[in-house]
Amino acid sequence: MWQDSAAYGASSSPNNYYGRGNQPNVPLQFYDQSSFYPGSRSSLEGNVASQGSIAQPGTSGYMGSTQPAGGWWTAFGTGGFEGEPPLLEELGINLSHIGAKSMTVLNPLRRVDERIMDDADLAGPLIFCFCFATFLLFSGKPQFGYIYGLAFLGSISLYCLLNLMSEQGIDAYRVLSVLGYCLLPMVGVGALSVIITLDGMLGYMLSSLSIVWCTYAASGIFVAVLRMSDQRLLVAYPVGLLYGCFALLSVFNVGVQSS
Repeated sequence: MWQDSAAYGASSSPNNYYGRGNQPNVPLQFYDQSSFYPGSRSSLEGNVASQGSIAQPGTSGYMGSTQPAGGWWTAFGTGGFEGEPPLLEELGINLSHIGAKSMTVLNPLRRVDERIMDDADLAGPLIFCFCFATFLLFSGKPQFGYIYGLAFLGSISLYCLLNLMSEQGIDAYRVLSVLGYCLLPMVGVGALSVIITLDGMLGYMLSSLSIVWCTYAASGIFVAVLRMSDQRLLVAYPVGLLYGCFALLSVFNVGVQSS
């Protein structure tokens, strides 16, 4: 009985079972990585890109970079992402739309598209108001508070009037956008005030021309958007009064005491 168990134990020892009974006791051997990953280094500083096709051209590091190589200005764009709009457009600043609306104001004789204000924005109006106030500041007329206050109160007043006059209605955001874009001719007069003095006959003529220009452009857009072709003169009257106040700010030193 004991002989059978001894024979069984001798035959079932681990060394005999795995066929390693005659091998000396040696430390556990690990596989050589170089045989599985050609070109890789055995140290921990190895480059993952050498073990496969993980890294693509133009990328760096393990995860890579989605931005193409370029200067610091690439941080302000989304060129590395497919289907992503430009960063300025995500912030509500569409330069192409600003240019199209500005050309509509600069050429008021052309036909106005009734859907021009479907994509209303305040980026252009804020830029024009800031430029107008800056030009007046350079000419010795710091009128920042008057300009923004007048623009706000005038937009609210015209918003109420236009909604009372039209059946379709318009929101205050689009009213402010139209009035701000149509301020562009007045910005040109403000730029001229840096070079010449507007408190004279030439200044009065340029200011009157800018009032007519701004009023004609703004009334044309309002009439096209609200479909009020028979009421253009009624729309142009309050709009002209508003731009007349802007012209007064560009000609005279309002609120500035002369020494």
